Amino acid sequence: MIATSVGAGALLAFALSFDEVIVSTFTAGAQTTLPLWIFGAIRLGQKLPEVNVVVFGVIAITLVPVIMAQKLIGDAGRLHK
Repeated sequence: MIATSVGAGALLAFALSFDEVIVSTFTAGAQTTLPLWIFGAIRLGQKLPEVNVVVFGVIAITLVPVIMAQKLIGDAGRLHK
């Protein structure tokens, strides 16, 4: 049960980190973080094909642990029934 909770918390933290563009703006300093780069490229309308590829990659990388967690939760649920 603890592993499931920790995994869900990690996935939620990862997903919410992309939502914090304002916080990233104030804390990034001179560096350009991925959320800021995506926001700037979309806002200016430049490099849209590159943004699409990067966002697709992020979604694909995010789906792998989600699917793995779902498989583990599904297997654990069958064991307890």
